[in-house]
Amino acid sequence: MRITVVGATGGTGKHLVRQALDTGHHVTAVVRNAARLRQVGQPRLDVVTADVMDPEAIAEAVAGQDAVVSTLGPRAKGDTSVCSDGARAIITAMRATGTRRLIVVTASGHIVDDGDGPFTRTVVKPMLRRYLRDGFADFARTDQAVQSSGLDWTIMRPPRLTDGKARPYRTAIDRNVRGGITLARADLAHAILATLTDPATSGHTIALGY
Repeated sequence: MRITVVGATGGTGKHLVRQALDTGHHVTAVVRNAARLRQVGQPRLDVVTADVMDPEAIAEAVAGQDAVVSTLGPRAKGDTSVCSDGARAIITAMRATGTRRLIVVTASGHIVDDGDGPFTRTVVKPMLRRYLRDGFADFARTDQAVQSSGLDWTIMRPPRLTDGKARPYRTAIDRNVRGGITLARADLAHAILATLTDPATSGHTIALGY
């Protein structure tokens, strides 16, 4: 499979690029700074240095691909629109080039549904919304843009991400994972690759957690 990864030098993006290459995929990594990508020079890896917020700049990187994955996330406290701005740019580029399959990572924290326990719904998430208001608003805008894109989309919704080792994790379709409060970035990358090859996940959200 030919996969474009936007956000390839981030915490999850690095794992995704490595795992995708290890399993035989061809990866196009869209980056601002190629020096941050350890796999430069490996077979089956193309590196495109571009402004990910510019649809015209990334059009070549998404054209002819089997799928595009966005693992974009804020790098600084003031990055309050990076996920939604990036998603809109990717969607525009994909529409222009005819690429259909899109996977975008947001989070489970801004979503309250039947998958959450009573304590999480009434205490934990209201508190998180208070302290992470701007980030959650960005995730909500991202979800809306992706769901209305007309593409073959899947939204991955992990809980708090860690740098822990890979271990068994749980997933749920269109609802949160009960009690799933953390997930290793390596496991998120693993789940993204599994989702890419599962057409039944198109048009759905996938929550994850331990």
